[in-house]
Amino acid sequence: MKVNVINPAVRGINQQRWQIFTILALMYILVYFYRVSLAVVAGDVSQELSLSPEQLGAVAGALFYAYAITQIPLGPLVDRFGGRLVITLCGILTFVGGVVFAQAQTITALMLGRVLLGIGTGGVLMSAFVIFSKWYSKQEFGKATGMMVAVGNIGNIAGTAPLALLVGLSGWRGAFLAIAIVQLIVTLLVFLKVRNEPEGGIVVHRATEPMSEHPGMLKAWKIIIQDRSFWLLAALSFCWFGNFMAVQGIWGGPYLMEVMNLSREMAGRLLMWVSIGFMVGSAMMDGIARRVFKSYKWTLIVGQCGLLLLMTGFLGWLEILPSVFWEFYFLAMGLTVSSGVMMYPIVRGAFPVAIVGTALTLLNFFVLLGAAVAQHSMGFVVEWRGGYSPQALHAAFFFPLVCLLVTVLLYLFAKNQRTEG
Repeated sequence: MKVNVINPAVRGINQQRWQIFTILALMYILVYFYRVSLAVVAGDVSQELSLSPEQLGAVAGALFYAYAITQIPLGPLVDRFGGRLVITLCGILTFVGGVVFAQAQTITALMLGRVLLGIGTGGVLMSAFVIFSKWYSKQEFGKATGMMVAVGNIGNIAGTAPLALLVGLSGWRGAFLAIAIVQLIVTLLVFLKVRNEPEGGIVVHRATEPMSEHPGMLKAWKIIIQDRSFWLLAALSFCWFGNFMAVQGIWGGPYLMEVMNLSREMAGRLLMWVSIGFMVGSAMMDGIARRVFKSYKWTLIVGQCGLLLLMTGFLGWLEILPSVFWEFYFLAMGLTVSSGVMMYPIVRGAFPVAIVGTALTLLNFFVLLGAAVAQHSMGFVVEWRGGYSPQALHAAFFFPLVCLLVTVLLYLFAKNQRTEG
């Protein structure tokens, strides 16, 4: 990335910000792992602890409810204490949550572990984005955030086929204990190496942007909540991530294993293609927005329309799709899902840099709340329809799909935001 630097030590700052990016990306890999890993071990956990579909849905949703609620105080906390300290404390909570989950003998302990994981992982991405807003210019921010999500999807991949292999070797408890140890090591790296902003100079030309000083929490909230386009984006973000996690978080695994009669390893392999598509698409999406659509809004809308079409496969036609096309189907799903990363540069461009942290965390509240509601409500539907039958799972996937359709149509009325540079 080309850098506009006030400080004369260009090379040193460049090296430092890539070091920071790498460490924060490692942390975010673990965040994504915990988001999706339950899909592969859902059958093992349910059988060992005798969980019903509704209870399994509640366990899956617990992480996302906690993650979503964490976003409410996160913006002011990052503004007050800085992203480095917040991410460090969150990493410690994630480590504890991973250990509790791995040792759980009851549904209560499972829920506690997932809640701790939700709180711990909930502070990472938005805190990292606030740090990026100090180290990267407004024009570079979209590429930096897209790359962050792309690299984070290594955790998505690790939570599919590789996790299935590790579980086969050491059991699900041993696998999650090993990941908890890795979490602790990366958390130590964050504390030792990450810095909130460059010393002796600022990369971002905040003086050229309006409201370079923070206006105060109440005024910041007022500015954000009065923006109609923000609420349209928030509604779409709720349904975008809800659909993604409906497949990748938990219910994609049972669908592939119970409805399509695939092995756990094969299900994990197919879900891995979603992660690969998401990773590749996230790295490319900013370039597509700049070169093809010249608009973050229309890049997002086109991608979400593609996701809508692919999600209809879970209503039944995926089961008659020839197996030679399965990998392509799930890869395409990941590519269309990646259009959702356009939400972050949209927010970055819509508000002054001084309140970007508050705006990003509020948006992320809806992102993760959507994942929680989708997974939890689908568990109710599956149980209501009598268990893991094709009819029950078709009905469960219908709910997030319709919600996405409605919010995509509503987002057509949002303000357009053209790319810069």
